[in-house]
Amino acid sequence: MGIFLGVLTALTWGCSDFLARFATHRMGTLRAMLYMQLIGFTLLTIAMPWLGGWGHLADGSGWQPWAWGALAGCVNAVSTLSLYRSFEIGKMAVVAPLSASYPALSVTLSLLSGERLSAMRAAGILCTMLGVLVVAGGEKAPDANDAEAVRRSGKGIGWALASAVGFGLLFWLLGIRVIPRVGAVQAVWMIRLMCTFIAGTIILIAKQPLGLPRSARWISLGMGVGDTSAFVFSNRAMQIEQVAVISVLGSLYGAVTVALAAIVLREHVSRWQWLGIAAIFSGIYLMSR
Repeated sequence: MGIFLGVLTALTWGCSDFLARFATHRMGTLRAMLYMQLIGFTLLTIAMPWLGGWGHLADGSGWQPWAWGALAGCVNAVSTLSLYRSFEIGKMAVVAPLSASYPALSVTLSLLSGERLSAMRAAGILCTMLGVLVVAGGEKAPDANDAEAVRRSGKGIGWALASAVGFGLLFWLLGIRVIPRVGAVQAVWMIRLMCTFIAGTIILIAKQPLGLPRSARWISLGMGVGDTSAFVFSNRAMQIEQVAVISVLGSLYGAVTVALAAIVLREHVSRWQWLGIAAIFSGIYLMSR
């Protein structure tokens, strides 16, 4: 069940991040993040009684669950802003797989924290991570006649790598510290709360437009539902499976986004990138054994 939830996380995140590409182009990074987080926060608040209640946030556990949730929210805010900025200025087929390389850090931290992996699962993680690197490194130089491809080539890579470091730290924190002290769904609610507050504050201080454009309303709704659902799936999976395994499975969203970019946006995907995608799915099979 944990493996299934991990794969479902990747599919849901991949679709949500694909939508983020359109949202950031219509209203910029900050507003795209604000409304994605706000929609997720609102929906979770309404659904919380049917998702296990408020857990350690309201059972007399004191300030510690709130502090851990706030820390996770701050790390996620920085990571998401970096990710959406890479989507805004970069090429999806490149920046999405790079941002999905975060398990290199989260797996390392998990192993240092005492997790132990079987040889089969270790091979699956290695195969999957190599696949992600091949997908990212298999990008061909843009056609000189394609002005848009030339303009985006090489951009957003630094932001994508920054998001990878942030997400690597975040998922280790979630699996090892936050979820046991806050709860799976409750941790997502805290993340949505903090990110909404941070993004809204930055927009107000910078005196940027706050309104939600009509053309981005349905996209924002899809992002909010998709990203929030993915976090819930991932956190629940971490309660069942090893953090290292779920971190890697969740990172497959990069391959999903590349596939959608190739199908919908007609972004070029090289044979090496398809080989990397095949390696990723081979890794999933090994991790499920």
